[in-house]
Amino acid sequence: MSGFIGRDIELKKLKKEILSEEMRMVLIYGRRRVGKSELVKQALSEINIKSIYYECKEVAEESNVQSICQIMEDTFGTPKLGYTAVEELLDYIFQVSEKKEMALVLDEYPYLRDNVKGLDSIIQALIDKYRKISKLTLIILGSYVEVMKSLLEHSNPLYGRVDCTLDLKQMDYYDSAKFYSSFSYEDKVRLYSVFGGIPYYNRLIDESKSVRENIIDLIASEGARLENEVTMYLSYEIKKIVNANEVFEALARGYSKYSDILSQSHVSSGPTLVDVLDKLIKMEVVEKKAPINDENNKKKAGYYICDNLSLFYYRYIFKYLSQMKIMDANVFYNKYINEDFEKSYVPKMFEEICKQYLILMNKKGKVDPVIEKIGKYYYDDPINKKNGEFDIVTQDEKGYVFYEVKFKNKMLSNAVIEKEIQQVMDTGLNCYKYVFFSSSGFMDEERDNIEHIDISELYSKVEIM
Repeated sequence: MSGFIGRDIELKKLKKEILSEEMRMVLIYGRRRVGKSELVKQALSEINIKSIYYECKEVAEESNVQSICQIMEDTFGTPKLGYTAVEELLDYIFQVSEKKEMALVLDEYPYLRDNVKGLDSIIQALIDKYRKISKLTLIILGSYVEVMKSLLEHSNPLYGRVDCTLDLKQMDYYDSAKFYSSFSYEDKVRLYSVFGGIPYYNRLIDESKSVRENIIDLIASEGARLENEVTMYLSYEIKKIVNANEVFEALARGYSKYSDILSQSHVSSGPTLVDVLDKLIKMEVVEKKAPINDENNKKKAGYYICDNLSLFYYRYIFKYLSQMKIMDANVFYNKYINEDFEKSYVPKMFEEICKQYLILMNKKGKVDPVIEKIGKYYYDDPINKKNGEFDIVTQDEKGYVFYEVKFKNKMLSNAVIEKEIQQVMDTGLNCYKYVFFSSSGFMDEERDNIEHIDISELYSKVEIM
């Protein structure tokens, strides 16, 4: 797969900042592999402007400075620059930008920041000094999300100096599918279920191979390209990886409540678990969800893995790592992945895709009345003496809408639909409409207050925003 895919909104915003005739500062952050660098490079490639793109390294200040000087000499044809301090070099670059529009990109900014004392203050002083006379676009990128977010806090010297902030998230299912457009709708769901919305992972997918072959080659075999990707990413951010592994294992087995995670994992204490969960949430690999009808009830909130590759890894690979290393890859896949993947894992991930579809359509103004809340709905079932959650329910000015998602090889019949609706009504949830998603179509026609959405609509109805 070649060429730049997706990120239309972010690309448009970034180009607008770069094309501004005034000095601008742009802050871009997001987890590793999410495509921050590629976004900036694409924006610069579409604009006729001189730029210095530098990926900061974990080396001494002078080494970083010399590397930037070399790029400056090569790009602008300047005489050899002998700077050894970042402050002097940046001041020179700001001076040059008084006469010509240019961009300075500092990728992985936290590395430079760690080795230059008071770097935030240095940049703040230069911005204040040159704000009215410079034509520079300063773009700062970083994968340490916590560090990058701290630059926006009131206590940081750069507070109020950032003109544009881009918090780059994973791509949704629709844009992700553009990386593997030749696959069937069902296989697009399967691929997204494993590789999620990370461009780096999706570029590795080989469209000449089956879904199964891609999974085996990229993650489910010894020496696979992404075999160590998840643990490497975690160790990049977390010092005590053992605790993170314990939490992920519990979450991957379906435990979502805090008390259950604590009892099922071997994390030493409650405070330690709180710290681990908080860190994983900030890393955007775990999210905390509360039911839309009881959002402030902490006991009903749950924790869920929201990074697809991490979920797949801890569900199938981490658990059976020893077996994978001594078994044929196809035998391993058949024994430990295939059945659960098709019957449980993908159908559950299809729910997330359908939820994303509803949000996309809602943002485009194609849902009437507009959805105001979407998520899980907590219920008490007095008839069957149990309680639980419905996975997708929306709320709007008319009331609640219930959604049921089916990823099966057979068409959905009215009998199944009626049974689902009756189960909802038994809980006391009063809905004015019921919507059913199906991966294999429907046997019967739509009826009053019952809507059908076929899997094809999830891809054909969503146009580029």
